[in-house]
Amino acid sequence: MRITKETVEHVANLARLYLSEEEKAEMTEKLNSILDYMEKLNELDTSQVQPTAHVIPIKNVFREDRVWESLPLKETLKNAPDRDENFFRVPRIIEE
Repeated sequence: MRITKETVEHVANLARLYLSEEEKAEMTEKLNSILDYMEKLNELDTSQVQPTAHVIPIKNVFREDRVWESLPLKETLKNAPDRDENFFRVPRIIEE
């Protein structure tokens, strides 16, 4: 499978990108070199290779969830520039 200049133009159009003629030629060449490399990889015999999700045998690296007391509400809101009862009040950023 080869990438043509027309394919690059089509993808650039979908992405709303303007590419000069030189950039189109460069992208066509680069994408084709990537596909050539992938073809070399397809020549390898991987029938004896186990599928992996990660090259390093890592298990769950997340720490255990722990429950602890949060900051007291009064202390949390004491430096709030504006508040509404127990909530921070922030300026509206979305116009209607």
